[in-house]
Amino acid sequence: MRAFGYTVADSPAEAVRIAAGNPDSTFVAGGTDLLNLMRDGAEAHDHLVDVNHLGLDEIAVGSRRLRVGALARMRQVAEHPRVRRGFPVLSQALLASASPQVRNMAAIGGNLLQRTRCGYFRDSGSACNKRAPGSGCPAINGHNRGHAILGGSDHCITTHPSDLAVALTALEATVHLLGSDGHRAVPISDFYLLPGSTPTRETTMRPGELIIRVDVPRTTLAAHSRYLKLRDRATFEFAVVSVAAALRMKGRVVQDVRLAFGGVATRPWRDARAEAALRGGPLTASAIAEAGRVLVQDARPREGNRFKVELVQRALESILSELGGVR
Repeated sequence: MRAFGYTVADSPAEAVRIAAGNPDSTFVAGGTDLLNLMRDGAEAHDHLVDVNHLGLDEIAVGSRRLRVGALARMRQVAEHPRVRRGFPVLSQALLASASPQVRNMAAIGGNLLQRTRCGYFRDSGSACNKRAPGSGCPAINGHNRGHAILGGSDHCITTHPSDLAVALTALEATVHLLGSDGHRAVPISDFYLLPGSTPTRETTMRPGELIIRVDVPRTTLAAHSRYLKLRDRATFEFAVVSVAAALRMKGRVVQDVRLAFGGVATRPWRDARAEAALRGGPLTASAIAEAGRVLVQDARPREGNRFKVELVQRALESILSELGGVR
C-alpha cells in the first residue's frame, strides 16, 4: 500500500470541496472494502476523505418513501422495525450480506460502491481490464464459476457483489449524489453501467461526487417482497445466484411484479420482459417457468458457470412460489 494523505470532513459540502482539490482522492466511511483493495494493490489513492462525521445516517420511513442516509450502517437499516415491516426485501438482503462484524461497520453508500470479488481483479499480478485497461480479461477463458452470464462483454464478465443493490433495484430506488456541481438524483436503474469496452467505469457518478442518501418508494409491492440468496456457505459469502422479488396480487392474478437478480450479471439485473411474462395473468408454475426462460434467453454462459442458467430459473421459481402461494 502506498502512502496517502488523510482528512476528516465536517460537512458534506466540505467533503466534496476537499475531493475536488485532490483529484486522486476517495471517500472512506467503514472502509471494509476500500482498505482491502488498497492493501491488495487493486486500488491506490493519494488522499482519503473521512466522511463519518457528516450526519448522513438518517433512517426515516414516511408515508411515501423510505429515506436512508449514506452513512447509516448495514445493521441499523436491516434491524430497523419499520424497514423490516415495510421493506422486507431490504432487511433480508442486508442480513444475508457479509458477517455481523462487517454489517456493524459498513455504510450503505459504501456497500453500493463495493468492487467486484473477481480474483483476477483483486490479484495485482493478474491481467484485468477493470484494473488495468487493455490488459485483457483472463476470466473469459479461465476460472469463471462466479462470473456473469448476463450483461458481460469481451472486456469483462465479472459480477456485481452487492446484495443491497439488487434489492434496491427491485424497489426502484433513487440514489442522491452531491458534487461540485450540486445535488442530483439518479434512478438506480441508471446508476450502474454495463462494462462494454470501458469496464473501469462502473457507475454514472462523476469525479468527486458523494452518495448522500437513497430514497425507496413506499408501496404495497415493497411491503410484499422477499430476497433469496444462494451461496456456497451460510455466512460471509457472496451470491452465486440471488433474486429480489416484489409481488402484488389480486386473487390469483399478478397485478404487478418487480424482479432483480444478483450473482448472474455485471450489474444488478432487471429484465422487463420476464416481469411482463407474469404481469396480468395467473401466477402458475408454467407462468413462472416462462418468465425464467425469458430471463435467460440472452445468457452467455462460460465453461465454469453454465450451471447458473438453470440455477437462476430455479431460484426464481422458489421465491415466486413462496411469495404467491403457488403449490
